[in-house]
Amino acid sequence: MSAKKIIPCLDVKDGKTVKGINFVNFKHAGDPVEMGKQYSDQGADELVFLDITATYEGRKTFIDLVKRVAANINIPFTVGGGIGELTDVEALLNAGANKVSINSAAIRNPALIEEVANRFGSQVCVVAIDGDLINDQWICYLDGGRTPTEKGLFSWAKEAESRGAGEILFTSIKHDGMKTGYPNEALYILSDSLNIPVIASGGAGKKEDFRDAFIEGKVDAALAASVFHFGEISIPELKLYLKNEGINI
Repeated sequence: MSAKKIIPCLDVKDGKTVKGINFVNFKHAGDPVEMGKQYSDQGADELVFLDITATYEGRKTFIDLVKRVAANINIPFTVGGGIGELTDVEALLNAGANKVSINSAAIRNPALIEEVANRFGSQVCVVAIDGDLINDQWICYLDGGRTPTEKGLFSWAKEAESRGAGEILFTSIKHDGMKTGYPNEALYILSDSLNIPVIASGGAGKKEDFRDAFIEGKVDAALAASVFHFGEISIPELKLYLKNEGINI
């Protein structure tokens, strides 16, 4: 079993870290620069920063804030939100990001995945997918979970991989913030059908949820927000627990 990763996620709105439930009802969680440094110091494997309203509001990611977070951490750093073209990617990489996460823009213009991968390498290109289970079908959503599409989760993930995505970050809208566990059945199908790493997002509420995502969902990394932001689980205690469960972390 390859080493699994624990990834805190900073959902940023109006320059502040927030956390919602099912992509709505956000509450303030802290300063992203301070939180990023704290997670880096605690032993997080990577950090994800998502400007969650940039696409919906039709603007670019806050570059200055990305620079400040990047200057205070020493772990791989993925940034998403409002990315629509190669110049956006270049600006974020220059600001200190190691990878970019593209979601709505990739669905609207799938060739963007190839452009990013060809220009900067597949390792830079994370394709994020927000999905929900509708009539027993996992459907992809745009605009921060606001707009349903006709794309199916599994077929879109395969297409993203074929176009050069280096990782898939899948967030279940239904599980987001609910703390009832990850959608392990869907994660298993993704992990089994793809040759690139899958990151689970949406649903962590206790240490066992991370274990189950790795064992049942077969994911390569587990991303979480509120359980870390509000001190319910610390990263060192989570890693120790997972090691004791026989997971290579």
